[in-house]
Amino acid sequence: MTHQTNSVVLEWNPADLNSVRDACGLVRDQFSQLRAEVGRVIVGQQKVVDETLVALFAGGHVLLEGVPGLGKTLLVQTIAQALDLEFARIQFTPDVMPADITGTTIVMEHETSHRREIVFRPGPIFHQLVLADEINRATPKSQSALLEAMQERTVTSGGETRSLPDPFFVLATQNPIEQEGTYPLPEAQLDRFLFKVEVPGVSRADLNEIISRTTGQSQPGARRRLDGVFLKSARRLMREAIVAPHVQDYAIRLILATHPTHEFFPESLNRHVQMGASPRGAQSLISAAKVLAVADGRYAASTEDVRRVAPAALRHRIGLTFEAGTDRVTGSDIVSTLLREVPVNIPLEQEDVLGGAA
Repeated sequence: MTHQTNSVVLEWNPADLNSVRDACGLVRDQFSQLRAEVGRVIVGQQKVVDETLVALFAGGHVLLEGVPGLGKTLLVQTIAQALDLEFARIQFTPDVMPADITGTTIVMEHETSHRREIVFRPGPIFHQLVLADEINRATPKSQSALLEAMQERTVTSGGETRSLPDPFFVLATQNPIEQEGTYPLPEAQLDRFLFKVEVPGVSRADLNEIISRTTGQSQPGARRRLDGVFLKSARRLMREAIVAPHVQDYAIRLILATHPTHEFFPESLNRHVQMGASPRGAQSLISAAKVLAVADGRYAASTEDVRRVAPAALRHRIGLTFEAGTDRVTGSDIVSTLLREVPVNIPLEQEDVLGGAA
């Protein structure tokens, strides 16, 4: 298998251990260089950058949540530049209609024959990386325009289904504080994001660096490091990383422990959890854990990899009760409790994953 960009070639033979090792080493090096390139523009926020890149290499979408002014939009634009992806920004407002996102069919007159014909005019969703800015300001009707695109990578309009570019990513932003004029994302929409990344405030040192970089005569920009072709091939390589049965079982038990009716559910969460994570949560845990392993120079995902990605992969997939809101308990708090209380290892022969204890 061979894939080539202007400067980087990624090739491996699944039957040749040395070629797989070399390919993994190349992906690790390119991943590290990409992190460094994004870091030239984005000050601090290394965890945010890392989680976003892990999600992209795993082939998933990302929801970035943070107050205004923390660089969420700049992060998305910088990643698009560093990965040389076709970029489009959709500014979500209450008056945005689904056709403004997906595109629409119009009647046009042909230049030569002067006959009228129906033509599809694609919307901004037909780009490789789409920034859905302030996604929760759009109405549920407009938010739903992303559902098919994010899951099936297709858009159906005028009775015809059209494929989206490959790779295709949606990186959305939202403000967790301002609620006036916003529409909370439904569970079906949230579940389509592989990660929900929380963007924290900046430190004193980081703010000082931000001021120095942004108030001078020139501002750094991201240079092209990779492209979509390399990203796609790297994603396929990372999917071949090994996941041992006990690692996969730990991810499964974490998911089952989010369901109040399951035996793995911690009793301490009875007051705060209403609904558990879907199977997409388990898929997200394993896919992201594989990326972490290869990016770290390993060929097999570990339970520690699963634990590292669990907050971003699960915090938005757990339905909270009204009491959780009054007690100021968040999805991240629930995941922290699960990581403390769900045992890392349980012998498989003593457990029936689907039905509980054997």
